[in-house]
Amino acid sequence: MKHVSITGPLLRRVSIPIVLSLLAAVTLPARAQTADALGQVRKIYIDAGGAMPEAADMQKHLIDSLRNDHSLEIVTDQARADAILKTNSSIWIKAYVSVNPRSPGSKYPVYGGFLSAQLVGKGGDTLWSYLVTPSRYASSGIHQDLTDQLAKKLLTALHEATPAASGPAQSVRILRAAGATFPAPLYQAWIESFREHHPDIQITYNAIGSEAGIQLLRDNKITFAASDVPLSDAFMAQMPVKLLQFATVIGAVVPIYHLPQAGQDLRFTPDILADIYLGKIRKWNDPAIREFNRGVTLPNADIIVIHRADGSGTTFAWTNFLSKTNPEWKAVVGTGTTVRWPTGRGAQGNDGIASLVDQTPNSIGYAELSFAIQRRLSYGTVRNAAGNFTQANLLTLAAAAANSSNDILTPITNAPGKDAYPITSFTWFLVPQSFPEPATKAAVAEFLNWVLTSGQKECSALAYYPLPKEIVNRELEQLAAFKAK
Repeated sequence: MKHVSITGPLLRRVSIPIVLSLLAAVTLPARAQTADALGQVRKIYIDAGGAMPEAADMQKHLIDSLRNDHSLEIVTDQARADAILKTNSSIWIKAYVSVNPRSPGSKYPVYGGFLSAQLVGKGGDTLWSYLVTPSRYASSGIHQDLTDQLAKKLLTALHEATPAASGPAQSVRILRAAGATFPAPLYQAWIESFREHHPDIQITYNAIGSEAGIQLLRDNKITFAASDVPLSDAFMAQMPVKLLQFATVIGAVVPIYHLPQAGQDLRFTPDILADIYLGKIRKWNDPAIREFNRGVTLPNADIIVIHRADGSGTTFAWTNFLSKTNPEWKAVVGTGTTVRWPTGRGAQGNDGIASLVDQTPNSIGYAELSFAIQRRLSYGTVRNAAGNFTQANLLTLAAAAANSSNDILTPITNAPGKDAYPITSFTWFLVPQSFPEPATKAAVAEFLNWVLTSGQKECSALAYYPLPKEIVNRELEQLAAFKAK
């Protein structure tokens, strides 16, 4: 696979092994922005995203797109800017496809890639973030496609924004958290951002899987846990302390695969995915796969199935979707953080699955979207409840969230709606309702408040979707009750 990288600073550097250089960032320079809310931004300085010709081309397209809106001024002097737009991008050639089957020498490239951005305001605060992936795969125009998408999203956000008030800082505790790998890249970025404004509250996060995190919380070895699984009332009753569940963000689980010869993204129906993981479909050129992927080069090769070996909320979302859509899967395997897999080999964590698929030709696995992007892995479209094949991106995650109930404890897999990505999931913090030390409780409350307000502005740059406003408001009410007790 040929890779063409276009890089530029995006986020403050996050020193964890699972966040690869693809989405890495650098420390922001000193600046003179005046905006502390998105609604105050009228002048933007666009940071030069690297010295490569492709980066300059994308920057020019982005500036041209934004200048079409006369309410916004693009300035060349950073000192005059209300905010700085920092971008990070990568474009690579996934394969070459013949234009004419009768003329195999005539081929054009199929591109993969992304463009991610953060709008940074006063004091280095993130005011807005987003990530786009190609909407079309042509031999030319991918740079403009990505920048046009991003410009449209930014302008919409600016026009809809209202000034936000900031709250006072609280003090002082070391908080230890552990659990889900699904949101780990975002949680580590959040912790870094939060620390800049609350240096007296130190937070550590160990991405060991939902099940292991819950066990540590049960054993009173951490302050709070992270899980991709909503806990039932029966399970909560078994915990030594009463827990509160706070949804934090929305993400997608995608089928990732390693097929160097496939010239376009594969289409998967729920039945195809279930039959692969049941061991019923064993070859990549099986008629069931070919039926929905006509024109795609599918090898006569065994499918190497990879699944999670640890207790995982990502596995819960994956198996919950298959149980909802395939009666045999529901009867034979069912839903859970750990299940009895009929076939395949195991790997630890989202990054472990992504790494093993990356290293193993003809393999298939499942992982959270950001891990697929980080490793430049191919990931398929999945047929949703409306019968449409949808690719996981911020728009299809938004559609899934919009067409689901506002009950955060009800899985949103296989949500209705023609554009909804079907393997979409909330993820949660599990927080004890009471703490022996008031200072610890105050620090936890401060972090939760930041996550539900400022933190939501940062998640889209890492391919997660922010919580709907109705859910945020309800959780802020729950947080107020938590602080009052």
